Amino acid sequence: MKAFPLPGKVRIISGEWRGRRLPVPDFPGLRPTPERLRETLFNWLQPTIIAATCLDLFAGSGALGLEAASRGAAQVLLVEKNPILAAHLRAQCQLLNAVQVQVQQADTLLFLLQPAQAFDLVFLDPPFQQDLLAPVCGLLEKHGWLSERAKIYVEMEKGATPILPSNWRLLKQQSSQQVDSCLYVRGA
Repeated sequence: MKAFPLPGKVRIISGEWRGRRLPVPDFPGLRPTPERLRETLFNWLQPTIIAATCLDLFAGSGALGLEAASRGAAQVLLVEKNPILAAHLRAQCQLLNAVQVQVQQADTLLFLLQPAQAFDLVFLDPPFQQDLLAPVCGLLEKHGWLSERAKIYVEMEKGATPILPSNWRLLKQQSSQQVDSCLYVRGA
């Protein structure tokens, strides 16, 4: 496997690993969630992150899942398709002694077809322009990956209008020049 250079870093904002700067591989299409956006997201999630179970699909740099673990999530599962990025995530977890974090190297669509565990919080930041959001959201609902009142964070390209499950209610949203981000809650 070809290794990629590590030109960037992602800083953990708060919690156990506050201030830690983790290297990010220079990998085509990899877009770590910017620090400012992560700070806003975790301010939204602060009341519910402690002891939550979290699923970070399309984990990439691991910025969202590792931030959740740093802030007290009980369990975090990072799912990453690329074997090089998955190995990098495992190395970061070992470096942090992040025993509550597991890394699964898998294609997200295939991963979601297996027997499910319900999660309290799901992070969705799929590669842009690949129309993955709607099918992934449908699989999360259909196969039991979401707890009764799960929160789902979605990052999508600016102006995208994916078809989401009808029982998801928008709680918060914010936009930047290139990205729309939304926090949903699953309802009955």
